[in-house]
Amino acid sequence: MFKNKKFAKNVAIAVVAVFLLGVFGLALSQSGKGYAAGAGTASNIGKVNYQRLINESPEFSKFKETMQNEVAQAQKDFDEKSKTMNDKEKQDYSNQLRERLSLKEQELKAPIFDKIDAAVKAVADAKGLAVVLDVNNIVYGGQDITDDVLKKLTAK
Repeated sequence: MFKNKKFAKNVAIAVVAVFLLGVFGLALSQSGKGYAAGAGTASNIGKVNYQRLINESPEFSKFKETMQNEVAQAQKDFDEKSKTMNDKEKQDYSNQLRERLSLKEQELKAPIFDKIDAAVKAVADAKGLAVVLDVNNIVYGGQDITDDVLKKLTAK
């Protein structure tokens, strides 16, 4: 069919090139973005300072106060009950109190984190952001929405 080897070689190269371009085009179409989609368009990645959101959350001061009371109560319980305990019993009781305080802390923080996460999601949805990361995980770029999330948290 192909008597001229040079012609056959050129056809083979053309077929391979078309194949590779097709694979590349398919990969781009499946990613949802073109190669230069980010050029000149707004980023759909947001960033927040999550630690700042926690610290400035209206519920955080209540959390700190409650935890201080819990720690004071645990210390009082330990002081009263450990008077008659040996060192091993004191250590075991101290570990129990630490575990209780840790569980209480998790119980009190969960609603704060839930409210922050909901506010982040609401602001991200309103701004059309597909991803929101903590500022500590970003080297460059991203739209900072921390202030908008704080406004949403304090408006409730």
